[in-house]
Amino acid sequence: MNEILDRIEGMRDEIVKFTVDMISIPAVNPAFGGQGEEARAAFLEKKLKELCDEVKRYDAMDENGLKRPNLVGIIFGEDRSHTLWILSHMDTVPEGDISLWTHHPYGPVVDGDKIYGRGTLDDGQGIVSSYFAAKAILESGKRPHYNLGLVFVADEEAGSRYGVHFLMDKNLFMPGDLVVVPDSGNSDGSFVEIAEKGSVWLKITTHGKQSHASMPHMGLNAHRIGMKFALKVDDYLHENYGKKNHLFEPPESTFEITKKEKNVDNVNTIPGTDVFYFDFRILPDYRVDDVVNEVRSLAKDMSEETGAKIEVEIVQLAEPSATPEDSKIVNMLITALKEVRGIEPVIGGIGGGTVAAAFRKLDIPAVVWMTADDVEHQPDEYCRISNLINDAKVFAYIAMMH
Repeated sequence: MNEILDRIEGMRDEIVKFTVDMISIPAVNPAFGGQGEEARAAFLEKKLKELCDEVKRYDAMDENGLKRPNLVGIIFGEDRSHTLWILSHMDTVPEGDISLWTHHPYGPVVDGDKIYGRGTLDDGQGIVSSYFAAKAILESGKRPHYNLGLVFVADEEAGSRYGVHFLMDKNLFMPGDLVVVPDSGNSDGSFVEIAEKGSVWLKITTHGKQSHASMPHMGLNAHRIGMKFALKVDDYLHENYGKKNHLFEPPESTFEITKKEKNVDNVNTIPGTDVFYFDFRILPDYRVDDVVNEVRSLAKDMSEETGAKIEVEIVQLAEPSATPEDSKIVNMLITALKEVRGIEPVIGGIGGGTVAAAFRKLDIPAVVWMTADDVEHQPDEYCRISNLINDAKVFAYIAMMH
């Protein structure tokens, strides 16, 4: 094993070049106005074919007719009955206000231990570290214990419809497989994510009657009713869904009033329509559907009380997911962190969502782990070269475990 770990340490220059070359190819998700993953996938497909025993590409076509590639590379193991999957995503969020960047987001810059660029951390680090873990194993003349599957997916930043959910229909992933998703973590590598809160985004539309602001008796103020409804829902949910689960931070369910759409253009008009949004993150102790039904019931009551029509629309919904703490992949990762990095891991849950949830829904245990500073989606996003190397060592160690 030491030979493999030493080999990864000696790959520093190659790892940096791979990262810089990849990040130089933009892969902004088309949902945010980008060109998609195809150019980056062409680069990565070539790299996988240089390494893997078997490489397959699965192209989804999105609603705009864009090809959304998903890459699957397999390195056959000593035991081919199961596969260790390491799944990373190719797409990124946009760069945002480019004036806030010190370095060009697609002209990666190496500065000390950091490589700057959009997608270096989220999720370029997962791609690079998993690739070089596999490369070091093979260059050492060895084979992983189980099959090692490197999966580079599309569309993670916008819901994974054309990514992991598309792949789920291809019967690639089987009971008994092991899954690691390097897409979230903390700066010292100690946090192992095994659970995610359920999430739901609700669009609330209040229909009243528009009128002149000087003649409010002629109208029905949708904005006022919408505000009252928002506060009513906010108070009700916080009072009735107050359980705490200290696996998560924060330990309680969260119910936040967020986006507000424009209603009228001028001050002296009473809005006839008002639209706002909720973002709920719900502990596994509750069913997401029950929370949504409570909101619908409150909307019905307020509609009857005020005469306004209140619509509740689900924009996005994901059920809570969890991997048992005693799962094999959890124990393997904990052992690897202790042996390779001297880290005492902390097991926990998050309020955000990752593609690990899709595997947990199939009863395939999945863990989310990487070593990462909290800079994803920010200007001057970066990954650390030391993290690329050290995460690769952990993945290689796991791949060789029985």
